[in-house]
Amino acid sequence: MDKKDIFRMAGDPRFISGIYNYCDRWCERCFFTSRCLTYAIDKEDSGDPASRDINNEKFWKKLEEIFKQTSEMIMEITKEKGIDLSLIDTDEVYKKLDSQMAEADNHELCITARRYGKEVSKWFETEQRIFEKKEDELNTLLNIGIDEDRVKTDAAGIKDTMDVIHWYQHQIYVKLKRAIIKDDSIDGEISNYDANGSAKVALIGMDRSIGAWGKLHEFFPEKTDAILDILLHLDRLRRRTEELFPQARSFKRPGFDTIN
Repeated sequence: MDKKDIFRMAGDPRFISGIYNYCDRWCERCFFTSRCLTYAIDKEDSGDPASRDINNEKFWKKLEEIFKQTSEMIMEITKEKGIDLSLIDTDEVYKKLDSQMAEADNHELCITARRYGKEVSKWFETEQRIFEKKEDELNTLLNIGIDEDRVKTDAAGIKDTMDVIHWYQHQIYVKLKRAIIKDDSIDGEISNYDANGSAKVALIGMDRSIGAWGKLHEFFPEKTDAILDILLHLDRLRRRTEELFPQARSFKRPGFDTIN
């Protein structure tokens, strides 16, 4: 897909403007994919599985094309608006960005979110055996025909909780970091809007993760203490995020919170 196709698709009224800015990127579970421009573009470009394989040359060629198209589009837009990019000190811009990123990384929320991500990895590495044991137990019940429906429901439930936990494990940190970064070059109202939107996505990830951990506890009650420690860590992070971004919960995400 070239830039002309992208501009053409961007003008299609079926797409909700900005819906992709405050989502969790879990397209497989999203009801709005048919109204998302980013999803449509990705679908158009993802016909070849090799282009999505990081170990395949086609992946890197595709990435190079995306960067090139993006650069060309930026040049055209800035030209239309009378902005001369050659006058911008890019070294200074990158230096400032690095400083902002470092400052955000050292923020208490980012530190706590990164620690949560590490705790999740450690827990699943340590407790791998309980999943193997549960799988053997469910397979045994399935093979002898005992309560087949319940066995299948439990197996699906365990997989779903794991999928949810892993999906948001690191994304919470990423979204919080975006919410925390302060850019003085951006209008304050716009900056606050984006911060609240990003913080809301992080909070949604925390909510769903807490629910998943609670469900996982139902399957493995013998791991109460370890799971409770993680839940307390995540709940503290959630409450602190709500304190620092009091308007995040009421933020209306395009599409998700504006269409009934």
